[in-house]
Amino acid sequence: MKDNNVMHRTDIERVTDTHSITVGYILWIFGFTGSHRFYYGKPISGTIWFCTLGLLGIGWLVDLFLIPHMDQEADQKYHTGKYDYNVAWILLTYLGVFGVHRIYVGRYLHGIIYFLTGGLFFLGVIYDFWHLNEMVDEENRSGPPLYR
Repeated sequence: MKDNNVMHRTDIERVTDTHSITVGYILWIFGFTGSHRFYYGKPISGTIWFCTLGLLGIGWLVDLFLIPHMDQEADQKYHTGKYDYNVAWILLTYLGVFGVHRIYVGRYLHGIIYFLTGGLFFLGVIYDFWHLNEMVDEENRSGPPLYR
């Protein structure tokens, strides 16, 4: 007899899938920059990877096998909602100095300031690599976006 109250692993994954393994592996290609570690919410090790070229390539190769685990950790830590983490990360990576990622998550005033100052002279973009997951998570947990 089947118990309808039991959630199966695939049901849980579907509900809480905040980060993509595919995007993680695409970022891993440039993993010596630490980009995949920032994406999965590991800014300290992402910074170490950036400064040491992926621990001289050794850590980068090991991460090839660790990405599924990092993806599961990120899916458990962060919440789904109105804003997609993948879209936010793509916008930050390619258009961060223009503030498009901040406009996407409803922080319009910050986005305009980034646009006018080149991402606050690129220092704001670096800050956002450390904090984008938390920013999206905060917006997903809250109600409708406000002008911030």
